[in-house]
Amino acid sequence: MIFDSACTCLPSDNMRVDSEKKSRTEYSARNTTVAVISRVLAILMGFAARVVFTHTLSSDYVGINGLFSDILNVLALSELGVGTAITYALYKPIASGDIEKQKILMQMFKRFYYVVAGIIFVCGLAVLPFMDILIKDQPDVPYLTVIYLMYLANSVLSYIGIYRKTLIDAYQVGYISTIIQTSSWFVQNIIQIIVLITTGNYILYLSIWILCTVLGNACIYFKASRMYPFLNDRKCGELKAEEKRSLWTNVRAMMVHKIGGVLVNNTDNLLLSSLVGTLAVGKYSNYFLIIGSVKQVLEQMFQGMMASVGNMNVSESKERIRRIFDAIFFMGQWVYGLITIMMFEILDVFVGISFGELYRFDENITFVLCLVFYFTGMRQPTLIFRDSIGLFKYDKWKAVAEAVINLIVSFVLGYYYGVIGVFIGTLVSTLLTSFWVEPYMLYKHRLKCSCITYFARYILFTAVTFAIWYFEHHFVSAFMSFDSKWIEIVVRVIFTFTVTNLVYLTVYFRNKDFRFLVYKAKDLMEKRLGHG
Repeated sequence: MIFDSACTCLPSDNMRVDSEKKSRTEYSARNTTVAVISRVLAILMGFAARVVFTHTLSSDYVGINGLFSDILNVLALSELGVGTAITYALYKPIASGDIEKQKILMQMFKRFYYVVAGIIFVCGLAVLPFMDILIKDQPDVPYLTVIYLMYLANSVLSYIGIYRKTLIDAYQVGYISTIIQTSSWFVQNIIQIIVLITTGNYILYLSIWILCTVLGNACIYFKASRMYPFLNDRKCGELKAEEKRSLWTNVRAMMVHKIGGVLVNNTDNLLLSSLVGTLAVGKYSNYFLIIGSVKQVLEQMFQGMMASVGNMNVSESKERIRRIFDAIFFMGQWVYGLITIMMFEILDVFVGISFGELYRFDENITFVLCLVFYFTGMRQPTLIFRDSIGLFKYDKWKAVAEAVINLIVSFVLGYYYGVIGVFIGTLVSTLLTSFWVEPYMLYKHRLKCSCITYFARYILFTAVTFAIWYFEHHFVSAFMSFDSKWIEIVVRVIFTFTVTNLVYLTVYFRNKDFRFLVYKAKDLMEKRLGHG
């Protein structure tokens, strides 16, 4: 939301408002606003469905839901991050109005996604004989194989037609596809809640999920066809040899990143299931629903800027790019610090009253989960710039190292210390790799300056956040316990939100990045009021 200059307009006349020239700031603001609002609505509906799910079905269903989701997420690594590489390749032809090259890239993307769907289907079937190994305690769930095959079918169908969303996002109007997806999720959750309350039929519950996936993808497919008619023209040329080499270099780099990311982020349930049991998976699934939902909202906020960063990269100097990165990094530490503190103070209480005391973790486990959330979130500004600018190849082996460290440390600590050991492994792998490698590569290969200042600011920001966290937690623990747990949650939220922001404001009100963000916010408001 903090960019200048005009940006590429849409090639279709039927989107009059968006066909006008807008600044990158305006595009980012619209994408971010719609993405955050849509994600919050989707999360609220998803949470409601989850509460009904846990109260109408047994803990065995909760456990296999988390386990099967992780299995399919691991299989989805066959997508291998090609979407990110293709999106990066689209920024330049969109900025220059090269329709032919956009057609070529989208046809390549289409063919690849159909191959991916086939690979996931075959690999998913190959997992079936190993179910007894992946599930330590066999759950009391009928038709377990049928249920798994329905999860597999949804995963496969999710790739059909969705490739066109990439072009919508690259044109900086990703809010359109976001609205379509959110509407689909909303309808899905409403129907699923009704099904669970009236029938308690898990098979029917999953059938609704699959149907809404297909309908949501179809809506995006046909919307893209109307916005960009050239997508319907299957006749296109070929990329030049040099362009192909560059594209596949980025694709191979993203493959490594994708494999590493999946192994780090989607193996916790597998380790918990094999080392501890499905009840631990069920507990983590409920915590992950909340933490993951908050994470998705914040990631949407930053990803709404991605296309604008990509556009800026092809037209602005490294000094300008660094200025914007510094501002976004400052904004990120404020947002993630605030949310981490608030989440830690309410998470256990919220889980207890929403899903039942059976599903609560020990506070030490919750603390580690919040640490993982914080340090993962602090990576977001760097990741947005890395992916938009196309620096995937420089830190690809970092992803492999992170995955190996995570699996080894999580397995060893999980074996000896149980649930908390698995999550400490994830934290350790992040701090030993991504924490320093990603910003180092960004500064070295694009910003062209030392990253010492970045790490100095990182240490300062983290020290301030942890000091606030320490004192607020002791105050909350001592004085904020109520008979009504809902009142306790509300009071804790108000207290931590107010105090944390006041301390941040006191510490940073003279900070140049804070002042820059305030200026850009005022400028954007004036433009919006002027247009109104």
